[in-house]
Amino acid sequence: MLWQRLLTALALVPLVVAGILYLETNLFAALLGVVMLLGAREMARLANIQSGKAQAGYVVALALVLWLAWRYLPPGLVVYLQWIMSIWWALMTVVLVSRRTELPRVQGGRPAILLLGGLVLVTAWVSISGLHASAPRGPAMILFMFVLIWVADSGAYFAGRAFGRRKLSPFVSPGKTWAGVGGAVAGAVMSAVFLVTAAAAGDASLPALIGLSILVTAVSIGGDLWESRLKREAGMKDSGNLLPGHGGALDRIDSLLSAAPVFTLGAGLIGLLA
Repeated sequence: MLWQRLLTALALVPLVVAGILYLETNLFAALLGVVMLLGAREMARLANIQSGKAQAGYVVALALVLWLAWRYLPPGLVVYLQWIMSIWWALMTVVLVSRRTELPRVQGGRPAILLLGGLVLVTAWVSISGLHASAPRGPAMILFMFVLIWVADSGAYFAGRAFGRRKLSPFVSPGKTWAGVGGAVAGAVMSAVFLVTAAAAGDASLPALIGLSILVTAVSIGGDLWESRLKREAGMKDSGNLLPGHGGALDRIDSLLSAAPVFTLGAGLIGLLA
């Protein structure tokens, strides 16, 4: 229900903002890692892994991968991962928007989803954690990314409710419309203009920031569609029941998972961190 979503958001948003701006990077990365591991358990369920022990094993394995990535993954390899995942998210967004056939229910375990889901979670985590460590502007840029996603999501919701007629991807996520996409893009543009007007965009020009914001918004929609596809194939309405009115952890971070590598990579390319 809408009121549950609003109350949950009002409780969580101040905590998220405070964590981004005031926590030391190691603690921030650890807490973010917990969120990713909650998402990992739900990812195992979406991969049709029903055994609690098997789900726990997947979570433990991913926790080990996160630790190894934090300790040993060189920054250069992180950039390669961000490029790979950014291209993958862009292509996946186009594929899911273009789909015009029913999604069949998939039976049996899905190891490919476990591997791909793990890569998605790890890449998003190392991207956000690495950006947070990029002093002095890293935390502020993470906050901008979150605000960009929130504003775009709100713009999509209200524009879709008011003007939505033509479905964006009816067989993947019937509630999304092209009017909602327009509202999301409008929100992204306003966010970029605000950041430049506030003299907080570093060396990034307004056209470059608008372009990046629209791209991040587009792939964030793709992340939402991708999770919707997994849920439909698994026969699930929500990935979990962690948050009242919001579903599971993946239902809250699906857009962030796709946006994180694109935004982090783009922020460095256009001078947001300067």
